[in-house]
Amino acid sequence: MKGGVATEADVLAIEGKGVPADLPTGTYDMILRGAAIDPKAPALSFFLQVEGHAAPETWNYAEFVRDITRTANMFHRLGVGKETVVAYVLPNLPETHFVIWGGEAAGIVCAINPLLEGRAIAELLNAAKATVLVTLAPFPGVDLWQKIQPILADCWSIKHLVLVNLADRVRGPRHLGARFLQWRESRRLHGSAGIGAGVPDTIRICDFRRAMGRERADRLESRRKIESGDLSSFFCTGGTTGLPKIAMRQHGNEVANAWGAGQFLGDGMGPGKTVFCGLPLFHVNAAMVTGLIPFWRGAHVLLGTPQGYRGKGVIDRFWEIVERHRINLFSGVPTLYAALLDRPLAGRDVSSLEFGVCGAAPLPAELFRSFEERTKIRILEGYGLTEGACISSINPPQGERRIGSIGLRLPGQDMKTVVLDEEGRYVRDCTSDEVGIVAISGPNLFAGYSQTDQNKALWIEMGDGKRWLNTGDLGRRDAEGFFYLTGRKKDLIIRGGHNIDPATIEEPLHQHPAIQLAAAVGRPDAHAGELPIAYVQLKPGAAAEEREMMEFLRCRIGEAAALPKRIHVIDAMPLTAVGKIFKPDLRKREIADAMKSVLAAAGVERADVSVEDDKTKGLILRLTLADSGQEGPAREALGKFPFVVTV
Repeated sequence: MKGGVATEADVLAIEGKGVPADLPTGTYDMILRGAAIDPKAPALSFFLQVEGHAAPETWNYAEFVRDITRTANMFHRLGVGKETVVAYVLPNLPETHFVIWGGEAAGIVCAINPLLEGRAIAELLNAAKATVLVTLAPFPGVDLWQKIQPILADCWSIKHLVLVNLADRVRGPRHLGARFLQWRESRRLHGSAGIGAGVPDTIRICDFRRAMGRERADRLESRRKIESGDLSSFFCTGGTTGLPKIAMRQHGNEVANAWGAGQFLGDGMGPGKTVFCGLPLFHVNAAMVTGLIPFWRGAHVLLGTPQGYRGKGVIDRFWEIVERHRINLFSGVPTLYAALLDRPLAGRDVSSLEFGVCGAAPLPAELFRSFEERTKIRILEGYGLTEGACISSINPPQGERRIGSIGLRLPGQDMKTVVLDEEGRYVRDCTSDEVGIVAISGPNLFAGYSQTDQNKALWIEMGDGKRWLNTGDLGRRDAEGFFYLTGRKKDLIIRGGHNIDPATIEEPLHQHPAIQLAAAVGRPDAHAGELPIAYVQLKPGAAAEEREMMEFLRCRIGEAAALPKRIHVIDAMPLTAVGKIFKPDLRKREIADAMKSVLAAAGVERADVSVEDDKTKGLILRLTLADSGQEGPAREALGKFPFVVTV
């Protein structure tokens, strides 16, 4: 491997040369540059099911640019301009990439998680003011249309519904059968009138493949000149309460991040390299790390099933896929690496793998060591935010990879830790290895959230003329420029005024031979404020008792306050769509259980407590009483806690 970064000095050297004057101003032109390296080279491959992975459908770069351009022209024909929002609610399909990059060439794309409930999808569509919605047509065994169709009447801004037919991805003799099954499913749901009967008259329907196929492929019909300050995409991010957070990103943000990542990785990402995409394409990691960055560098992206890593058999046969396609890089999250650790290599030749990228959450040190020792595959742990385009820092491919570190900052982006006062104002930069708030600055920073009030306390004024983002993450920087996350402010467990980093509990638990995943959260307590509680998911076939795990921790946790009060074994850890542990679910469970205990102690029997998200009030307690006469004592008992109570 040549080029790339080994030390912070390399980052500074790259910056010393400056950003090329002819760097593309938009993502469409950036992909054109990648395609020009070798138009006949493979750009994108896709397999619908893992059983057919050995013979994927493939687009070379000329064909890939053709379909992106035709998609952009289709949107232009539907009236999409530079300020028009095109939303997509799609699984991982070739069409998803065409929509993302063609949508950015025509207007603004808005990525929405297809696993959300219909009501949440409608909220995001309305908040984004989306005019065009691209989603799946009805298909047997796929429930996305059944979620989308009932909400269309509530999506006031949608004028055009573009439907992607899964039957189009079924090749060979089975194609006609798939088309018939799709037609029959539409009739089952909407009768002989078809899909049109289930869509409001104000919305025009078109078939993606047919509409895109009618467009020219040699240039953009809009003749648009994309500027770096033009909005490119909306990605939904952060928070589990309140109004949807929609991060507004500009073309220059995504171009700058792709350029910086490309310089960092050197020829580890370029022609002849194959990248596996298994993370969902509504998430910036998949769209950038296994999307724009390889496409700009002329690499080949293999898209594995519509469900990605969640697809049936993908993880079980992952090493087989790596061997067959000579994959050089893949990107994942800690839970993926934990799952792959349980799948033996079984003699597979995975020598093509140069490294795996890990982000979204800190990778437990024990998992890092075990994975590298068993597979001999290098992990590059990194850090990034939707608000920073994607990657902010990553361990160097050419130099030392420090366990527990999120690596060196990307070229072209400033990153440091700072001390803020109680009002969130800048006090000073942190010294080496001093913990503070992680702040980033550079051309990769987004324009802000679509809701103005969500931008409060987002930016830090440091008096240097730069625009600094308060990431909300706690971390430190060592003398050699490596960054380490030490926690997230909102994740801290505060026990009697003592801040407990959940990692203090989670890291030792991950060293236990029976534990696959671990998460620590705070349990409300009237005296201490919060008490630490741990949840663990055991490895398949493993067994462990709470008492034994607690003794295991006692020898490994230095501060008594951090020792959890309980360790709960659960069948499956709640995960986000990208495989990150979803701690809000665990917090809600602990809040509800704690409040039931408080009520029982107050003599309020047979009370049921549920914890719900409220858009304006945050978490609220919904109380159901067996005896309405106990409402007074119940409210008095729960009044010791900072929750709104509804009965």
